Formats: sequence, structure tokens, C-alpha cells
Amino acid sequence: MRLVQITIPTGKRDTVRRLLEEEGFDYTFTDETSDREYETVAYIPLPKAGVEPVMDKLKALGMNEEAITVVLEANTVVSAHFEELEERYEEETSEERIAREELRSSANALLPARRNYVVLTVVSALVATAGLLLNSAAVVVGSMVIAPLVGPALAASVGTVIDDYELRVRGVALQALGVGCAIASAAIFAGIVQFANLVPPGIDVLSIEQVRERLAPDFLALVIALGAGVAGALSLSTGVSAALVGVMIAVALIPPAAVVGIGIAWGEPTLALGSGILVLVNVLSINMAALAVLWYQGYRPDSWFRASDARMQTLTRIAVLAGVILVLSLFLGGVTYASYQGALEEETIREETEAILDEHEELTMIEFEAERDDNPLQASPDRVVVTVGIEPGAERPPIASELRERVGADVTIEVRFVEIQTE
Repeated sequence: MRLVQITIPTGKRDTVRRLLEEEGFDYTFTDETSDREYETVAYIPLPKAGVEPVMDKLKALGMNEEAITVVLEANTVVSAHFEELEERYEEETSEERIAREELRSSANALLPARRNYVVLTVVSALVATAGLLLNSAAVVVGSMVIAPLVGPALAASVGTVIDDYELRVRGVALQALGVGCAIASAAIFAGIVQFANLVPPGIDVLSIEQVRERLAPDFLALVIALGAGVAGALSLSTGVSAALVGVMIAVALIPPAAVVGIGIAWGEPTLALGSGILVLVNVLSINMAALAVLWYQGYRPDSWFRASDARMQTLTRIAVLAGVILVLSLFLGGVTYASYQGALEEETIREETEAILDEHEELTMIEFEAERDDNPLQASPDRVVVTVGIEPGAERPPIASELRERVGADVTIEVRFVEIQTE
């Protein structure tokens, strides 16, 4: 429920009264006593879904933007007539969403001051970098909680659909600033960590699980980003807190940006490139999903003659974002296909190894390990190490050569025999 307070210009009081009575709205008028050109203040309790239609009708009567309009959230309205009004709007509207004016205000409120935004983003990136190098999932998750990235992403989309140029530009600029600060601060911090030997000398960052899983993103990463954009737009447009959605957006941006910084500091171009593509895909996907949801919900500029321009801008931006995402998705698709082929090849080698060992009762497979290189598009194993348990004094068959012959893959196969005692 909402309480709309609006100042009525001199000479418009009776016109506004007739409109409110024709529409069946409850209202209260009080005299406006300032020296401005207004004679009345109207108080109108409305269902949430009724605010935007009423505001549009009042503007059509000449209530310009110079009038003071305040929309307050009302906890309780005791009125039998108001209950009828709620039922009417429930029948007329198929979705619950806040008014355009509330949407603009909420988007503006999510935009932090530039200094706080930069500081929190840098701190989040530093914590994420430390968590990645420590291979600590808990620390990485903690870094996402403080990342203030939800506001700019949603503000840019809101500014586009309602044709608010300042809001749109500020949202886009803050997103670029945030991602840039996250990557730069992560690279500097990782370089300091490496120079100061705060991690073991000669550590292979590609062997760290938390880092490596962001080296080769697949199509599931795209689903995460699209889901974050949809959830963000819905939370904002329905008046629900966007705090938890902000964590989800940070999941898609902060850790990959930190991995880009680590790749730069360690001189690993493959790591920096793979994670950089993931960051770019996630940013674009979040924006595209939020734009599509807000447009689908019916948000438009408050002036009908600006609606056509806003429609063209929104659809053009969605098309451009979708095109770029499609191009970048070729990389994600390549990684997904390579991962599938690599897993299939590894499983084939494992099955053939087990088949060979089943032919020898004195042999038991203790461990099967497949090693890969750093190329995300080359997921096939380069080297396979099989540890086989053998009874003391038993003959050691040429398993490696037989396995190569059966598999026919270009992979190094090493078989290690370990004597075991059996009862």
C-alpha cells in the first residue's frame, strides 16, 4: 500500500477532485499555505499497482514535474472502500510491481557515493584475491557480501527503459569503474603477495582449485549471470530488498575479476584471458537480463512521445548485448565441448584400464589420475598415471603398451606397480 502526497497548482483543484471521484479513489485535501503557486495538497491512499496509473492521469491533467510528489509506503489503511480498490487493481493488473517513479527512486538509492563504491569494491577484490590464493571458498564467499555492484547494474537498466539519461550513464560508468578497480587492485595485491613471498615460492596458481575453476568457464556461468540479472530486476521492480541479489551479482563478477588480477601478476595470459572473458560475459548478461525483465514488465518513460525513443534504445541495447554475448559464448561453448570430450576420453581410458586389470586376478587398481595442460580448449588428458597393486613375485604385464594400443589416443600413459600383501 502507498500514500501519495502531491501539491495541486492553483486552478487545478476541482479538476483533480473530479478525476479522483470518477476513479473511485479515497482522498483528502488540505490547504497549501506556502507562497508557491499551489493551493492544495492531496493525500491519496493507493494499492501499490495503482500508483503509476494514477500518476499518469494526474500528469495528463497538467500536474508537471515541478509539483512536489511524495510516495510513502503505508503499513495499514483501514477502509472498506480501499479493500474494494485493492481487489479492482488485482483484477486489472497481472503483476505486482512498483510505480515508475518508485523504480527510479529505488535505482538512485542503490547507487553509492563514488568514494565508498571504490573503497568497498577494492576491499572486496583484495579479500577475494586472498581467498583464492588460500584456496578458501569461505573467504571468497565473504568477499562477495561487501561488493556494492548491484546498484550500478540495475541503475543502468532502469535508466534505459524509462529514458533517464543521467541514471543510465552513471550506472554504466560505475560498472566500468568497479570492474576496472577490482582487476587493478587484485593484480597489485597479488603482485605484492608474490614479491613478498607470502605464498610458497614457485607456487603454481593454476593448481589452486578456486583459481582453476574460473580459468575455463562453460555455459553454466552464463546461466548464473542471467539469473542474477533477472533476480535483480524483479527484486527492484517489486520493492523487495536487493541485498541478497547483490551477493549473487557479486558471485558473477568479483571472483573472476580477482582471478584476472592473479593471472596478470603471475604472468599467466591464459588465466587472465579465460577469466576476463567470464567477467565480460557476466557483466553483459546481467545488464541484458535486467533490461529484458524491466521492459517486459511494462516500464516506459512518463511522456508518451519519449516512449518510442526509449523503446528503440532498449531493444537496440538488448540486441547489441545479445550479439556480443553470442560471440563470447563461442568461447564458452568451446570450453564446454572440450570438457565433455576430455571427460569422455578419460572415462574411456579408465574403462579400458579396468578391463585389462580384470584379465589379471593378481592385479588391483589402486589409483587412476589424469593430468591436463593449462589450455581451457584442450581438456583431453595429456598424461595418465595408473597405480596398480600386484602380488609379490607376480609377473608384471605390459599394461601401458596394451592400454595405448586399445585407446589409440595421443596421451602419455604411465603404470606404477606397488606390491601388496593379500590373504
